[in-house]
Amino acid sequence: MSNTPLYGGQAVLEGVMMRGRNGFAVAVRRQSGAVEVWAEPLRSRWVATVRRIPLLRGIAVLWETLQLGTRALLYSSRVAVADVAGADAPVSEGTPAAVWFALALSLVFAIGLFFLSPVLVTSWLDRWLHNGTLVVFVEGLVRLVLLLGYLALIGRLPDIRRVFQYHGAEHRAINCYEAGQPLEVEHVQRFSLAHPRCGTAFLLVVVVVSILVFTALGPQPLWWRLTSRVVLVPLVAALAYEVIRFEAAHARRTVVRWAMAPNLALQRLTTREPDDEQAAVAIQALRVTLQQDGTREPPAPARSADAKHDADPRRDRPTVLSALALLAALPML
Repeated sequence: MSNTPLYGGQAVLEGVMMRGRNGFAVAVRRQSGAVEVWAEPLRSRWVATVRRIPLLRGIAVLWETLQLGTRALLYSSRVAVADVAGADAPVSEGTPAAVWFALALSLVFAIGLFFLSPVLVTSWLDRWLHNGTLVVFVEGLVRLVLLLGYLALIGRLPDIRRVFQYHGAEHRAINCYEAGQPLEVEHVQRFSLAHPRCGTAFLLVVVVVSILVFTALGPQPLWWRLTSRVVLVPLVAALAYEVIRFEAAHARRTVVRWAMAPNLALQRLTTREPDDEQAAVAIQALRVTLQQDGTREPPAPARSADAKHDADPRRDRPTVLSALALLAALPML
């Protein structure tokens, strides 16, 4: 399936979002057991043009990913609220103002936690080390520790663990499709939880690239170090995207597989083993996305394994804390 377009996705609260060339689809499992699907064509056509331009395509893709991810997360949150209220009617998307507010909150939190706080934590080292390069390296290590600690911490929340299960289901569905296997639960569940184009892998590359970029700036006063960490976020993201794109395109080479090993290992923090019900949700989101693109899915066997799925009465409903935690984790899913 070498000529098959690349599909990507993201886990949301009790569901999965899948993105294709022409549209995206969000499938969310309701408390009743039914799966509600919201699908729309992609509005940002300019991204398709910018995708051909190195570096710029990384910024465009990241922006579109954050925007779509925020919309999908808010939609799944509205479904959860409707379930708590006992409303069975279909749920509509939130207002544009809510989307922009949530997106701004996500960016402020993520930049503050992962880019600015390491600078403040390591600023006192200047008077002791007198080596700007070493200080930046320690800053990068602090950034990595914060990333790992944040993922480990939110992964302890019960409903976030369920989101991570849906993340695993999303990866398996895409891996199954890219392998040319039928999009049926029993086939999807055989595939790996890891995927080379995962957002978790992207953020690990961001940490490494940020060390190289910020070291190249040389010694700086504290105010400029803080400013540069914000201003250069697009450049760091663009370079990291090119690295991930190169790795995905050359994943069969031994050296590249070695380089990808830490990325794939880190995904263990953001994926969990999905059950068949969750795999079925990921499959449904991917199928709708394929239909939007007019892409044929691999032929299915005569018997469908995911025709009916019962509701899980033990399932915890997502909390506000979980939704806020996921806002900062959007690029990782």
